[in-house]
Amino acid sequence: MANGIPKAYKKFMTDFPEVGKAYEALGAAVHGAGPLDEKTRALVKLAISIGARLEGGVHSHTRKALAAGATPEEIRHVALMSLPTLGLPSMMAALTWVNDVLEKE
Repeated sequence: MANGIPKAYKKFMTDFPEVGKAYEALGAAVHGAGPLDEKTRALVKLAISIGARLEGGVHSHTRKALAAGATPEEIRHVALMSLPTLGLPSMMAALTWVNDVLEKE
C-alpha cells in the first residue's frame, strides 16, 4: 500500500474516474457541512467503521485519525468505547484492526 492508499481504491479510481471524483466531492461536501474539526471527524468516521465492522474502513480511518493528530491512546479509546454497545467480540476485532495500523507506525 504505497502512500497509505489501498490498491483497491487506486484501481477503483482508475477504472471509474468520474464516479471516484463524485465520491470524493461528496466526502468533501459532507466534511465541510458542519462544525467538527478534522481530528474529531476522523475519530467519528473511525467509530462508524467500527460499528459497521468494516476492517478496511477501520484501517483507513485509523491512518486518517493519526494524520489528523489523534494519538494512539485516543484511537484505542474509540475502539474500547464500542464494548458496551457492540459487545466483547466486536470490540476485540476493532482493537485488533486498530493495532494492525498502530503497530506499523
